Amino acid sequence: MGGGALETNCLTNGETESSLHRQFSPAPAALDNSLSDANDAVADHDVPAKRARLQKELTFQDMYQNEGVFDEDDEDDSDWEPFQLHKCVEFEIKKWCCRNCTMINLDCNDCCYICGEHRESKILSLGFFASPLAQDDDLIEVQGDVKRLKDDVGCNSLGFIVITFETSSAVIIYNHLAVACGLERGDVGWEAQLQIYLSLIYIFVDVGSQKSVPNSSTAIGFDERMLLHAEVDKKSPPHPERPDRLQAIAASLSRAGIFPGKCYAIPAREITPEELITVHSLEHIESVEVTTESLSSYFTPDTYANQHSALAARLAAGLCADLASAIVSGRAKNGFALVRPPGHHAGVRQAMGFCLHNNAAVAALAAQAAGARKVLILDWDVHHGNGTQEIFEHNKSVLYISLHRHEDGKFYPGTGAAEEVGSMGAEGYCVNIPWSRGGVGDNDYNFAFQHVVLPIASEFNPDFTIVSAGFDAARGDPLGCCDITPSGYAHMTHMLNTLSGGKLLVILEGGYNLRSISSSATAVIKVLLGESPGCELENSFPSKAGLLTVLEVLKIQMKFWLSLGPIFVNLESQWRMYCFQKKSAMERQSFRLLWTDLNLRGPCLICIEQEDGDGMEVIANIDVEVLYQISSKDVHFDVNKDVSEGQLMDIDDIVIVEVVGFVNAEADMYGAEYNCVPI
Repeated sequence: MGGGALETNCLTNGETESSLHRQFSPAPAALDNSLSDANDAVADHDVPAKRARLQKELTFQDMYQNEGVFDEDDEDDSDWEPFQLHKCVEFEIKKWCCRNCTMINLDCNDCCYICGEHRESKILSLGFFASPLAQDDDLIEVQGDVKRLKDDVGCNSLGFIVITFETSSAVIIYNHLAVACGLERGDVGWEAQLQIYLSLIYIFVDVGSQKSVPNSSTAIGFDERMLLHAEVDKKSPPHPERPDRLQAIAASLSRAGIFPGKCYAIPAREITPEELITVHSLEHIESVEVTTESLSSYFTPDTYANQHSALAARLAAGLCADLASAIVSGRAKNGFALVRPPGHHAGVRQAMGFCLHNNAAVAALAAQAAGARKVLILDWDVHHGNGTQEIFEHNKSVLYISLHRHEDGKFYPGTGAAEEVGSMGAEGYCVNIPWSRGGVGDNDYNFAFQHVVLPIASEFNPDFTIVSAGFDAARGDPLGCCDITPSGYAHMTHMLNTLSGGKLLVILEGGYNLRSISSSATAVIKVLLGESPGCELENSFPSKAGLLTVLEVLKIQMKFWLSLGPIFVNLESQWRMYCFQKKSAMERQSFRLLWTDLNLRGPCLICIEQEDGDGMEVIANIDVEVLYQISSKDVHFDVNKDVSEGQLMDIDDIVIVEVVGFVNAEADMYGAEYNCVPI
């Protein structure tokens, strides 16, 4: 393909990630047009019958599209007067997009109605340390006397100029547009001019200061040019996969003293075509490269590219490959790839789901080239990594395990069912743990790790471990809608760190709430540095849905992994025992019948039924004539005893149920319903 005209792929399984994003935000067009359509909504009180009848027959869609409502041949309405409508037309609804989660808010609200972030939040400069409720007067930004380096100005290949803060080791990287402006401190309006380029300002590392970091074992992969990958057509709300994601994480790491400080940066390198061809087809590589010829282009409706996207994708893949090689060779103990665009949706032949090149796949093959024989890829992104699975589904040297929302294929991208286990001799080397609903949190993930992930990974015994670390399953993410905390991510990292001798590479994938992604990434890197993940997760019992998902996966995967058999038998027996005890408890419930509520006179038979999964089951028949003698009292009975004798039970043994009917032979009152009052 040439000229930047890219083929648009139609996704059939589930909605695109951007459509999931849009469901949480008001329709901007509807807000903007609500007042401008007022002229069409105002009419004279004597509306012709024809028009009224026509409007009554219109569908909602017709009304929305204004089709056939007002035809040119309708009666003359020249005498119609708009009264004071001009005052409404002049009114404009103002909106703002949340800096943290991108949701649209009305101007009358200062805090986001979705995430609660203040509209003037400084999360881009302070990271998750910034207060979400208001501007941070108590926190001091990384500021100082900004001056241009007169003699030794650091620039990269794109012409970024490096400006150093005297009060910090941080460096601010400005886009080449700032260089072209030739701005000097003291120039009229120089501060205002610099604000124009705020979206491309990035608090980054003074690479020279990294030389002073002693015995650092955790490597960070980053290059500021990846920030140039952005959607050209600015929309409201903005695209969730935006440069702010990296900026918020870096600001958090800087304020925490982690990077720069405790970690060191590896030099950036662009991946070569020879390396990419081992993962992607030539057509795919060329389709990404051709985007440099266009200002803006799209692979799918939600996967954009600009003229810098191909470079950003090559840098991301190159950094992941070099981090993997450094860890396998022992030059680094572990690493974190702070990269974008993400990659786990990118397959052999297609870019999709915000992803261009598959960074995890490139890193896995680079690790094997450096000496790792077996590689584990653990994907905890909330979306299934369909691209990674496709690339390795026939490969027994790479084990792919994914935990993701699936919901019977209704959640993007629709792949990743538990039955997808690999093929062509590699069955069992693809393990999918598909959650059946949203809201999944720490307990379910911890339970899946303990009973599926770690047993399989230990049996596989990898030489190198890669984490496709999407943080869109984090609490507060607008797309994932799950509930993992930073502590939950830290514990998962700690468990994975026990594999492959601690040779672990974490690669950033998704995550679109800036506060969630930055706090979670910081928690993960702290574990990589050797810090404890904190206290054990409290009450780590799974939800019922989570347990059933784990049982489903175990039943399928135990055919390929011997260690899972005993785990499945044990869990299934516990589940059966739980169900049996619950059913038995329901059958042994005691009941209280309020005699005065029934107000019966004469002999009758009361039939009490209880729902038991398969329908209504008769559990007691009481001869009311026996109980008639004590009609002034409440009648208590236990279905485990001979209730026909009308035995009175202690009030402490009573559990309330519903009396669904009774038979009164004389009054013919069969079928009447009475509800007992709960104790």
